[in-house]
Amino acid sequence: MFEEVLFPTDGGEGAARVLDHVLDLAVAHEATLHVLTAAGPGGDRLTHGGEVAEAVESEAETIVADAADRAADRGVETVTTVRRGEPYEAIVEYAEETGVGLVVMPTHGRTGIERLVLGSTTERVVRRSNAPVLTVQPDEESDLDYPYERILVPIDGSDCATTALSFGANLAAADDATLNLLSVVDIAHLGLDVRVDLQIEQLESNAQQFVDDGVRVATEAGVDEADITGHVETGTSIYRTICSYVDEHDIDLVVMGTHGRTGLDRYLLGSVTEKILRTASVPVLTVRERQIE
Repeated sequence: MFEEVLFPTDGGEGAARVLDHVLDLAVAHEATLHVLTAAGPGGDRLTHGGEVAEAVESEAETIVADAADRAADRGVETVTTVRRGEPYEAIVEYAEETGVGLVVMPTHGRTGIERLVLGSTTERVVRRSNAPVLTVQPDEESDLDYPYERILVPIDGSDCATTALSFGANLAAADDATLNLLSVVDIAHLGLDVRVDLQIEQLESNAQQFVDDGVRVATEAGVDEADITGHVETGTSIYRTICSYVDEHDIDLVVMGTHGRTGLDRYLLGSVTEKILRTASVPVLTVRERQIE
């Protein structure tokens, strides 16, 4: 399913752990791995001028070469690149130029409050990349087994969710994984109106229809119906319900959609997707909705 995979790296410990996961994926899909180190004038990796620039560029070359050596040990073909400029811009531009099928990046994998904050480069790439982006928590608590055995796609009938469903179903079929479809009925906005029970009943009926439609899409994509599980859950927080589902059902990967509009809207993640990216204990794969011109 993935023929070309892009792995941007700064050579840090978190990136090194994520590389192991990337190599597992590349081996399984017989993919070519693109290893990119990019940093900008802000002082991340490459700077302008004299001996400092030469030293940092030499370090960058070492980083991509070391990653390529590890890939070679696994029999994975690699393409290595060092670029100057803002990291997120270099990554997005490279993905566009090469047409890679997947970008894999670490989040901040630390404990405490820092664990809840996406790295600025990762966040910007997720917001802007047309290629799907797999974000991975690089800390030791994360389970990074590949291939994925249990994939979760939250669905709500939106175009975003439909795009994610199609991608997740294709991945489940390719990896011979079970596909979990979850539609959450959000009752946080409902007041004390006497008709609340009727509203909830209608919302649950709608959610069940989303799940039924999702099962049809997944089977058409090649997933055995016996490997598809559909759930409707009611809660006051969609993202918390999703995270609880991940933990309770030992999910290995969450697939979610992001907006594909142009202009300012292009850079706005849905609040649920953003919170999942920041808090999920498993890898999260975001897929951009079809571009709307």
